[in-house]
Amino acid sequence: MPKVQSTGGANGGRRARGTRVATSLAEINVVPLVDVMLVLLVIFMVTAPMMQQGLNVNLPQARRGDPLNAQPLYLTIPADFSERRFVQLRDEQIRFEVLQERVRQEMVTRDDKSLFVRMDAAVTAQDFYSVFDELKAAGVEKVALAAQPKPGR
Repeated sequence: MPKVQSTGGANGGRRARGTRVATSLAEINVVPLVDVMLVLLVIFMVTAPMMQQGLNVNLPQARRGDPLNAQPLYLTIPADFSERRFVQLRDEQIRFEVLQERVRQEMVTRDDKSLFVRMDAAVTAQDFYSVFDELKAAGVEKVALAAQPKPGR
């Protein structure tokens, strides 16, 4: 509620200039809060796609490829597979020794028994065939290789 203050007159000793209305500021100013929140929103929208983590794989290139229609299951073979003996199934790093059991667990709940392999171009054919044999033993019916399209196509 605004307060009415009188200035001057009988109690002030000077000329009366009139009454002055003083209001107390009881509301919160939300404009700076909204500005800060919008800036934070923009920062998170820009940085969120950069936060995806995975293995850096240099995919081989292919001239033709069909687009994927299903929700694929990806297995990634990194360039250092021959030393470390780790692969990545979705976002989970798995030792090669337990790959067969882990893929079998994953295939139990799926109708589509296919799997897409992304491997670094530096992976040897022997390493690929070792992984391929484990996938077939785990019950994978179809194995497809993922590749990048060649530039200029």
